Amino acid sequence: MTQIIHFTTVHPRGDTRIRVKEVSSLAEYLDGDVGLYVQDGKGSECDEAAIVEVVDTGLTLGGRGRRMVLGAWRMYRAVRTVRPRVAHFHDPELIPVGLALKLSGIKVVYDVHEDVPRQILGKHWISAWLRRPVAWAAEAFEWLAGRVFDGVVAATPTIARRFPDHKTITVQNFPILAELVAPDPVPYEQRPPHFAYVGGITGIRGSRDMVEATGRVGQSACRLQLAGGFSPATHGDELAALPGWQRVVFHGWASRPEVAAILGNVRAGLVLFHPAPNHLDAQPNKMFEYMAAGLPIIASDFPLWREIVDGAGCGLLVDPQDPAVIAAAMEWLLAHPEEAEAMGRRGREAVEREYSWAPEAEKLLTLYRRLLR
Repeated sequence: MTQIIHFTTVHPRGDTRIRVKEVSSLAEYLDGDVGLYVQDGKGSECDEAAIVEVVDTGLTLGGRGRRMVLGAWRMYRAVRTVRPRVAHFHDPELIPVGLALKLSGIKVVYDVHEDVPRQILGKHWISAWLRRPVAWAAEAFEWLAGRVFDGVVAATPTIARRFPDHKTITVQNFPILAELVAPDPVPYEQRPPHFAYVGGITGIRGSRDMVEATGRVGQSACRLQLAGGFSPATHGDELAALPGWQRVVFHGWASRPEVAAILGNVRAGLVLFHPAPNHLDAQPNKMFEYMAAGLPIIASDFPLWREIVDGAGCGLLVDPQDPAVIAAAMEWLLAHPEEAEAMGRRGREAVEREYSWAPEAEKLLTLYRRLLR
C-alpha cells in the first residue's frame, strides 16, 4: 500500500514546491511509498531517481466548471481506490475531495499555497460586488476544513494564522541550496547585460512591465531571459506586440538544470508582482532562488519584501508598475557591477543562513512522523 499520496488537479507534475521539494523529501525519508497524482494528460511515470510514482488520472476537457467537478471526482476515485495512510492535496477546489476522503477513514493534509480569500479579492473576472462575499465564504470554508483535516501545511506565516495552531505548520518555499547553482557559472563581470524572470508569466506578476522596462534600458545588448508559461495562453501574443519584446529571449518551460544555466549567465533576477492583496504578504519562491544563485534582485517595494531584501542587502526595490523606474534600477546594476555582485553574494549568504529548504523539510517530516504513528 502506498503510504502517502500527494494530489493536484491544477499544478503541473514538475511543480517546484510539490514534487521537487515536498514529495522528494518525503520519498527520501520513506525510501519510496510516495505517489504524486496529477491531471495533465501526459501519462503515468515512475521517477526512479526520486523513488516517486507519478499517476495521471486523465486530463479533463471542457469549461472551468466541468473541469473542476469531473476532475475532482476522478481524483477522489483514484485516491480512494488506493487508500493511502495520508492523502495530501494542494488545491483549494479539492477541499470537498479532502473531506470525502477524511470521512472514508483516510488521514488528510491540506497544503495551502496561496492566501485564497485575498486572492479572490483581486480576481477581476468576479463582479466587484461579489468579491468580498465570495472571499468571506472561501475563508469560512477553509476555516471549517482546517478543523476537520489532520494537518495543514501553510506556505507563509500569514496563511498559517488562519488555521488551528495545533495542527498547522509553516513550510516556506525556500530553495534547495545546491539545486540552482550552475556547474560552471560565468564569472559575474563577464556576463552579458541580461536579466532573468522564471515562473508563471502573467500580467499581475509584472510581465508587461518587465518587457517594457527591458526595452527602455540604454544598452542595446540588454536582454530579458524569460522562462515559464503564459497565463492565459494568449498573453504571449499581447507581450509580443510590445516594443521591448525584441529584447526578450523566451525559453518556455525550463527544467531545473536549464533554469540553473540561465541564472548562471545573467546580472540580476526580477520579481515584480503587482500589489494585489494576496501578493503583499507572499514569499515568492523565485526571489529566494535568485538569491541562492548569487544574483542581486530587483523586486516590488512591498513592506515584507523590503524586510527581506533590505535585511540581506541583496537588491533594489521599485514600483513594479513603473517601467521607467524598473529600467533605471536595471541600468544602475549594470553600471555598478562590483556593488551588484556584492548584493548577490549577500543574498546567497542570507539563504545559507536562514532561507534554505532543509529546515522546512524537517518541519514537514515532523508532521508526517506524527501522522504515520
